[in-house]
Amino acid sequence: MATWFWYAIAAAILYGLHQVFTKLAADNISDGLGGLVVEAAAAVTIAIYLVFLWLTNSWTQKATATGIWYSILTGISVGAGTVMFFLLFQKGGPLSAVPMVLAGGAALMAVSGILFFKEPASWPRLLGIAFSIAGLFLLRYSPEK
Repeated sequence: MATWFWYAIAAAILYGLHQVFTKLAADNISDGLGGLVVEAAAAVTIAIYLVFLWLTNSWTQKATATGIWYSILTGISVGAGTVMFFLLFQKGGPLSAVPMVLAGGAALMAVSGILFFKEPASWPRLLGIAFSIAGLFLLRYSPEK
C-alpha cells in the first residue's frame, strides 16, 4: 500500500472530527468567533509541530514566494469555509449534509486536476464528479426541520 494512503486516512478522520466538533460548537459560539478560535487553535497546533521538528533536528521546511502566496490563498479558503460551516449548522443544516458539501468540493478538485494538472479524465472519474454535483443539488430536497 502507498505510504500516502495512511496520511489520507488520518486526514479523513481529522477532517471528519473537525465537522463534528464544528456542529457541536455552532449553537454555542457565533460564526466569526467560532471560526477565529478554530483557525487560531489550528495555527497553534502547527506551531507545535514546527517546534517538534526543530527540537528533533528533523527540520526540512522550505518556502518560496509562490508557495507562500498559495498558502495564503489556502488559509483564506479554509477560514471562509470554516465560517460557512458554522453558518450552515447555525441555520439548521444537518451534520449529514457535510459529506455532500465536501463532495462538491471534491468535484471542484477533480475538475481542476483534469483541467490544470493534466490528470486523466477517465469515465469513472467523470462519473464521480457528476455524482458529487448531483449529491450537492439533492441537498435542496432534504426535509426541513
